[in-house]
Amino acid sequence: MDAPRPSADQTDAGLVAHGREILRAEGEAILQSADSLDAAFARAVRIVAECTGSVVVTGIGKAGLVARKISATLASTGTPSHFLHPAEAMHGDLGALRRDDVVLALSQSGETEEITRLLPHVAARKIRIVALTCSTQSALGRAADVVVPTGSVREACALGLAPSTSTSLMLALGDALALVTSRLRQFTHEEFAARHPGGSLGRQLMLVDDAMRPFAQCRTAQPTDTVRDVFARPLPARRTGAVMIVADDSRLAGIFTDSDLARLFERRNDAALDHPIGAVMTARPTTVGLGTRLRDALALLEARRLSELPVVDETGRVAGLLDIVDLVGMVPAEMLELPLTSPSVPAPAAA
Repeated sequence: MDAPRPSADQTDAGLVAHGREILRAEGEAILQSADSLDAAFARAVRIVAECTGSVVVTGIGKAGLVARKISATLASTGTPSHFLHPAEAMHGDLGALRRDDVVLALSQSGETEEITRLLPHVAARKIRIVALTCSTQSALGRAADVVVPTGSVREACALGLAPSTSTSLMLALGDALALVTSRLRQFTHEEFAARHPGGSLGRQLMLVDDAMRPFAQCRTAQPTDTVRDVFARPLPARRTGAVMIVADDSRLAGIFTDSDLARLFERRNDAALDHPIGAVMTARPTTVGLGTRLRDALALLEARRLSELPVVDETGRVAGLLDIVDLVGMVPAEMLELPLTSPSVPAPAAA
């Protein structure tokens, strides 16, 4: 019978100290792996980058959970990928493998039974294998085309048994493999956005084209229209705080906001209501072009202290309006640290 283990420090300070030990152990293992990374990693990256099928990631137990995450990272950064459960593979899921795939296999020992049973079937299909495992001399290491070694690691748990340091290291190596491959493939912001249309991340990557109010739903006027006539017209289905002044050629001549109207009343300049709106508008307002990222447009709104931003096409014709009120609930709150009402500020049109 094993001798009883000495009791750990149960104080808050002791618990924090133990947590720090675990983080340091796992962090040091990753740093050591970074220092020892060699040409094998580059070969693994090239095999993955040259794959014309899918990168099929496999592992079981805790390594299997890490494998699923690595597969998801590959897929979201430009490398088609899916997870294959090694036990299920022996019961029909081998049919998911194709000749142009690459198998990325995870096993710290390299002797995991479910993985070693899978290897001959992968080899029979002439599919290349990249391994994340402790050694080239393990069963998995010998079968692989290239091994990115994890080396011999001590697990961070008190018993030295629960996968912790090893899985953290595999996860970090998998991230490195996926992200270096993505860079090698010259994966673009546009491709990333196309793969992340939902959630907070997707909203940050969306274009103004998807968030603006289309031209047909905007308040517009011609420069010769009087202020009174413009504001006497029925409002669009969704109210907006700005009127875009559009010339006959559909190019933007200026903008007139509710704040501009309020200032006319504050000055008790009622006669100005019967003047052409072109005489009191903000000429050459700040604009953004179609295809601009929403986060960049929001940064411009904040920098210029604006609430409305006209959107124009490459010829300068009006395409729509970005109104801060429309964006409430559409984008993360931290992106909307802007005033909901503010005066128009004359500024050169954005390039």
